[in-house]
Amino acid sequence: GNGARCFAKFVHDQKLTGKKQLRVETTAGLIELHYDNPKKIRAAVGIPEFTPSNIPFDADETALTYPLQVADETLEIAALAIGNPHAVLRVEDVDTAPVAELGPLIESHRRFPEKTNVGFMQVISRHEIRLRVYERGAGETLACGSGACAAVVAGIRQDLLDSPVTATLKGGTLEISWPGGSEPVTLTGSATTVFQGRIRI
Repeated sequence: GNGARCFAKFVHDQKLTGKKQLRVETTAGLIELHYDNPKKIRAAVGIPEFTPSNIPFDADETALTYPLQVADETLEIAALAIGNPHAVLRVEDVDTAPVAELGPLIESHRRFPEKTNVGFMQVISRHEIRLRVYERGAGETLACGSGACAAVVAGIRQDLLDSPVTATLKGGTLEISWPGGSEPVTLTGSATTVFQGRIRI
């Protein structure tokens, strides 16, 4: 989601197309982008997948949450995929959540055979969350678009949230919409050019 929005801004800034709507093929599937302005770029990032074998996640049947044994405690997580696997854990306060300790344990848990991204979600209201994400293979990052989408979808399915939802991460704020069912999740946010350069190949 974040990379897709940056791509939309790059294409617009380089005048590679005059279209406001783009369809982009990625390794995770087709993404639809809508460029209003640099502060409002919308990306339809795909349809959430809840079937355990398709996430993939080791479970006998689909559920809203699953008990996950981590170290000496049992955590209640949501498991889903939006292009890649995600585990979402609700916490009371993201500032004090043990992201560095639990993140790698959940990421590499045996029930996630391809590993997973891990979202630590604090529900502020039915339309607002705070989130920290421990990304698969990268550790904690400042922002994760698909992680924000996964957290919001998990919250809506558990009747904790109503669409649209504002997700605040360390790196900024995103607006996530999901009407439910087999509809795609939509992520809206800004994109900023940090620097430009050339690489000789």
